[in-house]
Amino acid sequence: MSAVVHARGLSKSYGATVALNAVNFEIETGRIVGLIGPNGAGKTTALKAILGLSEYDGELSVLGLDPKTQRPALMEQVCFIADVAVLPRWIRVGQAIDFVAGVHPRFSRTKCEAFLANTKIKPQMRVRELSKGMIVQLHLALVMAIDARILVLDEPTLGLDILYRKTFYENLLSEYFDENKTIIVTTHQVEEVEHILTDLIFIRNGELVLNASMDEISERYAEVMVNPDKADAARALGPLNERQIFGKSIFLYDGVDKARLAELGELHKPSIADLFVATMKGTYA
Repeated sequence: MSAVVHARGLSKSYGATVALNAVNFEIETGRIVGLIGPNGAGKTTALKAILGLSEYDGELSVLGLDPKTQRPALMEQVCFIADVAVLPRWIRVGQAIDFVAGVHPRFSRTKCEAFLANTKIKPQMRVRELSKGMIVQLHLALVMAIDARILVLDEPTLGLDILYRKTFYENLLSEYFDENKTIIVTTHQVEEVEHILTDLIFIRNGELVLNASMDEISERYAEVMVNPDKADAARALGPLNERQIFGKSIFLYDGVDKARLAELGELHKPSIADLFVATMKGTYA
């Protein structure tokens, strides 16, 4: 596989505040990468750098292009859905389609209209007449109709109900994603993207604290539910985190032999949410 995003020593400061602190990472073609972190961790700053929307220090290439100096060429192959609506409220759906068709050489009107045919959105409707969920559907239709190589999603389902959120990700996988495309997504609703991710990056205070594939994470991390009589033995193995449930202790480990853990209790695969809480312990103190 070849890297579509290559970052070395990527840094960004806002005055005395360090948003990105010399981070290194690569994102390969055909991957769905979750960029997860607390508010203010540096997620959006990293996305803005990738999209050429922000100055930065260090080395960064996206699809072999420099986002700072080659942004017009980059934007022909990268699409972005933000957490806030960017379409003017006065515009009609048909006018929005006409606009994108007129400015983007890789846009397919046929694909866009086919997607919208499965929604309640009509060409004559104005954006101000649409619900927030319908606006997200319109954004998604416009974006999925562009033959882009990278799709960047920054809290794309923020404020939507569970039905819209589920439908959004289903459409993303069935209508857009393939082995030649790459998706980068940030979200606080990590449990809803866990099943689609191929790679996971945790960022905290401008630094990467985890950067691994989901297969690597399954190999490295394990949870074990332990009865009180074996809790001390479990603590002696140096868990990342301990929590209590129904009178038992659940310990999370990184790199500890799973056969040894199985002797202590019932083994489980940790969720991304549990791994996030353990990794970010103390962040909100």
